[in-house]
Amino acid sequence: MSLSHGRPYLAIPGPSVMPEEVLRAMHRSAPNIYEGQIVDMTATIVADLRRVARTKGDVAIYISNGHGLWEASLANVLAPGDAVLVPVTGRFGHGWAAQAGRMGAEVRLVDFGKQQAIDPARVAEALKADTEHRIKAVLAVHVDTSTGIRNDVAALRRALDETGHPALLMMDAIASLGCDRIEMDAWGVDVLLAASQKGLMTPPGIGFLWVSEKAQAVRDGIEVTSPYWDWAPRLHPEGYYQHFCGTAPTHHLYGLRAALDMILTEGLENVWNRHEVLARAIWAAAQRWGADGPLTVNAPEGVRSHAVTALRLGGDMADRLRTWTDTCGGVTLGIGLGMAEPGDVDFGGFFRIGHMGHVNAHMVLGALSVIEAGMTACEIPHGDGALAEAARICAGA
Repeated sequence: MSLSHGRPYLAIPGPSVMPEEVLRAMHRSAPNIYEGQIVDMTATIVADLRRVARTKGDVAIYISNGHGLWEASLANVLAPGDAVLVPVTGRFGHGWAAQAGRMGAEVRLVDFGKQQAIDPARVAEALKADTEHRIKAVLAVHVDTSTGIRNDVAALRRALDETGHPALLMMDAIASLGCDRIEMDAWGVDVLLAASQKGLMTPPGIGFLWVSEKAQAVRDGIEVTSPYWDWAPRLHPEGYYQHFCGTAPTHHLYGLRAALDMILTEGLENVWNRHEVLARAIWAAAQRWGADGPLTVNAPEGVRSHAVTALRLGGDMADRLRTWTDTCGGVTLGIGLGMAEPGDVDFGGFFRIGHMGHVNAHMVLGALSVIEAGMTACEIPHGDGALAEAARICAGA
């Protein structure tokens, strides 16, 4: 007998839960892609994407996932042999760095491990050492989805400014846009990356690059750029098709329009506050569980993402817990992606909770209740009072 029958809850860190409003907006026949409603609607989407990223900069839309956005961002600003500086706090920083290397860049890693945020002082040291200014860009992941660590990107801009280094500051906000506070212009970010499937609550398949004037000037000096990834025609299209280098992702655009309406109706500050409260409820529950058991939150206090929490149980306990919550409780938790390699003792010892986008108190409190039931069923030691503490935080919001 299973208690999982009914509406399932996908509590992984992306793709996130799709609102009914988004799904209904997408359930329609194909539109005319040359004129009319879809063209007019795209103009409103571009304007509102700027609002969500807190920027006056232009935005390019790609039919792509996050890995494609990494390539697009690099293809527009790097020539073969250019160097990039990559401060890393998890799997996705390593992924962006590896992609830069495969595209011919010299990669200079500053690895902070999996349990601490980027230290701007160490980044500044690497920038000072680059006296020839061969580093053309600093690639920083705002929230690494594997570790749940949130980095201070504004501090990286200060490091660049204080050392007088001309490199671009590029920020992967795929896990954080629409969840954690992001201020592209105020933080001095030159290229910001995000995708549809997390805080923007739209199915995977479209991604965005917001681009500063400084970054556009760098692109103008690049002799050869991939025709598909070139952001120049997407930023300033002469014809509608140039937004997408071909046919528009029509139904994703309908869904995105609905998602942006939901975000802006709630108010971006309110969206950020909602994510913060729900994240604190999860952390409080984890602290109570861990008071009399092995569970720990991977990211230290003060640098935790409001969109995803990575947790450690050790051994095979996390895998057993995830199996129980999925098959018996109807809640799918995220795997411990990138936290250990196959063959390591703790390969099955990590799991993640995605709390991003279309998520509210009853979803989070319900997921926490199922997790506690799973720990009991799997005989995983844990402390008492977790659910009451999470409920107290939600009640005080």
